[in-house]
Amino acid sequence: MPNTATRPRSVDSYRATIAALVTDLPIERLPVADCLGLVLAEDVTAPIALPPFDNSAMDGYAVRSVDVVGASEDNPVELPVSEDIPAGRTDVVPLLPGTAHRIMTGAPVPPGADTVVQVELTDSGVDKVRIFTPVALGTHLRRTGEDVREGSTVMTAGTVLRPAQLGFLAALGLPDLPVRRRPRVLILSTGTELVEPGRPLAAGQIYESNSVHIAAAVEEIGGVAHVLRSVPDDVEALYKTLEPHLHDHDLLITTGGVSAGAYEVVKDALAGEGVEFLKVAVQPGGPQGFGSYMGLPVVTLPGNPVSAALSFELFVRPALLRAMGRPDVDRKRVTAKASAAMTSPAGKKQYRRGYHEAGSVQAVPVGGPGSHLLMAFAQANCLIEIPEDVTEVPEGGDVQLVMLVP
Repeated sequence: MPNTATRPRSVDSYRATIAALVTDLPIERLPVADCLGLVLAEDVTAPIALPPFDNSAMDGYAVRSVDVVGASEDNPVELPVSEDIPAGRTDVVPLLPGTAHRIMTGAPVPPGADTVVQVELTDSGVDKVRIFTPVALGTHLRRTGEDVREGSTVMTAGTVLRPAQLGFLAALGLPDLPVRRRPRVLILSTGTELVEPGRPLAAGQIYESNSVHIAAAVEEIGGVAHVLRSVPDDVEALYKTLEPHLHDHDLLITTGGVSAGAYEVVKDALAGEGVEFLKVAVQPGGPQGFGSYMGLPVVTLPGNPVSAALSFELFVRPALLRAMGRPDVDRKRVTAKASAAMTSPAGKKQYRRGYHEAGSVQAVPVGGPGSHLLMAFAQANCLIEIPEDVTEVPEGGDVQLVMLVP
């Protein structure tokens, strides 16, 4: 589609455009152990109670509380031990009055018992046990359904499945869960000058890093990344590289080849094929592209490493999280004081790399605004956002931080 834009698109407008491009992912059932970071797609009802049976909270002896009334160090109550109940025993027999069953933590409490005497309050007898203190009715018993009632709704659709949630659902005996599928993202970097890390560099060549960064960012949020190694600035080579993979993915992300100069292979190949190229009022990362190629949604990012990383952070990451059903698509924001003066171009929202220590009121710029300063990005834990209508931030001025780490 032709580019009809005459003015750069705002950051917020372009973010909404990319969010609409990446549609909701389908629902599938996955084993509980494979659902970390995914979003529950349907409410979950408890198929059993938790605990599923009355069980002991202590190692000790299951008794009737009336049988140990008056027990003391000087006058212990002695009871015959008629059964051993380890955890996992299923053929538990009733407790007869005036007797005790030795019982382990988690084992089922026998019918007739109404309390457990912890082993430390006894002589640990095997055939007979001496109990040195009275124990109140219900002591150290975990009652059926005390935690969860069978048939109750225990988790609602939209819940992000973290370790605690997965462990709980596994305890209910659920083998699999309905979740939004992981996004499958195809990543392609372009540039004749790019060399895979580990190979020697010739003059004029650089190591390809964009695909490593973007793939890691996709996988960090729970996606599946498929990297196609860099292609040269050749349109036919790009088509040939993409063709076998177009129907196996939810999104194609390219880096490089989208600017206004010559040898812009992504623009040359995809302009007029369903992808629009435009400028966004952001620094770094102004040249962008979006659309669809052969039915596959496409986001084209700039080639400069910081521009590519920032563009993914601002536009693609929230879109993928929303498609996964995640409620937390936005990074945490913090207001702080700039530790140094900064300048920004008029009409562009600038994102400077920064460092903000927890509990501090200061934001420290790391490196300059250049889109090639990768070390600064690696050292930063936040982005310092400077609005379009601000060209100078004085030392001590208020700034908004987009936190890159929790």
